[in-house]
Amino acid sequence: MKNFLAFIFLVFFSNILSGQFDFANTIYLYGTMPNNVGENDLNIAYGNWKEDFLESCSEGRLRVKFDDPAFTVSEGIAYGLLLSAYANDQGVFDSLWAYYEYFMNDNGVMNWKIEGCDDIVGFNGATDAELDATVALMVAELRWGNDGNVDYGSEADSLITAIQEYEVEDGTYVLKPGDAWGGANTTNPSYFATGYFRAYGDYTGNNDFWNNVADTSYAVIDNNLTVNEAVYNLVSDWCSADGSYSAEVSGWAYDQGRSYYYDAARTPWRIAVDYLWYGNSDALAYTNKCDSFVMEQGGISQVYPGYHQDGTAINTGYKDVVFTGAFAVASMASGDQTTINQGYTQVKSMVSSAYFGATLRVLYMFIMTGNGFNPTQEDVLSDNSFSEFSPSVIIYPNPASDNITIEITEGINNGLLQIIDMEGKIIDTFHIKRSVTQIPVGNLSKGVYCLVYSKRNGTYTEKIIIE
Repeated sequence: MKNFLAFIFLVFFSNILSGQFDFANTIYLYGTMPNNVGENDLNIAYGNWKEDFLESCSEGRLRVKFDDPAFTVSEGIAYGLLLSAYANDQGVFDSLWAYYEYFMNDNGVMNWKIEGCDDIVGFNGATDAELDATVALMVAELRWGNDGNVDYGSEADSLITAIQEYEVEDGTYVLKPGDAWGGANTTNPSYFATGYFRAYGDYTGNNDFWNNVADTSYAVIDNNLTVNEAVYNLVSDWCSADGSYSAEVSGWAYDQGRSYYYDAARTPWRIAVDYLWYGNSDALAYTNKCDSFVMEQGGISQVYPGYHQDGTAINTGYKDVVFTGAFAVASMASGDQTTINQGYTQVKSMVSSAYFGATLRVLYMFIMTGNGFNPTQEDVLSDNSFSEFSPSVIIYPNPASDNITIEITEGINNGLLQIIDMEGKIIDTFHIKRSVTQIPVGNLSKGVYCLVYSKRNGTYTEKIIIE
């Protein structure tokens, strides 16, 4: 009987670990996509990752093998949840979520380190895991609804509540690194998923709180770069809210948490998402610094794994996709088409056998191909063709002097409106989220402008005169 049950589990997990996957390949409202993506790139990358890093446990659970494959960390489970949700791979997602739930603590977050399938060896939560798991649940709800084995929406709500209560410091809006420690004295800039925070606000209606968390995150980054005279984007792995180094991590973090190393390496990815999803100006300012740093190195292929904040390379004997890939994602916000394509080529080619590099490589590829979309964006999974469309758009008055009104009469809101002068320069950009939106134009010089309203399935253009 035992052999028979083992056979059943083997067949079950062989089925959910194989197959073709359903990728959305959406177009972000902001930024530029690479245009050199191969048709099977994601199927190969994600399929190989599953084969190399997923392992079955009892009770229908899956775990993600860590650097030491005998262990699993909550971060890895959350990465797996993101990947499987974005790949529309529900069987894997539900089994990973079962593992996450199995090791939840009393605060409703997963204990951070597990030996194998059963033994907790690292207690309390790691905030980055909760952040990624929450977005994954939001994507799952969008993909599959809430009528199956898991009520994804309810679970997402619960995690957002837990993050707000236990992983954001009360009164300061500083993101804590875990549910049981940190805050203004110790935080981790690579956890600053500012685009996620805005999405939590959109999802729950609590925009003020989550925008404050995002704004505080940017303030901490700016403090850290300024106080330590860092070049370009090179934040430290750990710091205090005032930007100074934290004494609380000095005993176990690399270089006492003072370098741009394997934690901080993820910061360009985290911040770039805020631009791709929301067009945030603070995000763009940071990704501009990332691009400037890459240019100074001689291009994306010359990025090394780790830097001191003064820009001195820590390791020059090898390259690592953890660092290269994050800069490649950032280039989608700030780079030109050639730079972005070069970044995608680098990420695709940098196959890694290490848990961290291999997993982040696939995540970076997902984002660069439009498979890291904002789950709160309306119609994000709709038809992604690029044919010209003719929506019922009314723009008035025309000519105008103070304000113009954009009226979308067919419910195709949540698009991007750009005001462009006759020389092709983008003067202003607005995210249209309602059917009727008023746009100020009193600051514009008199003349003729082009209004371009964009959705994933096309654009609508109209000239307007400013008197």
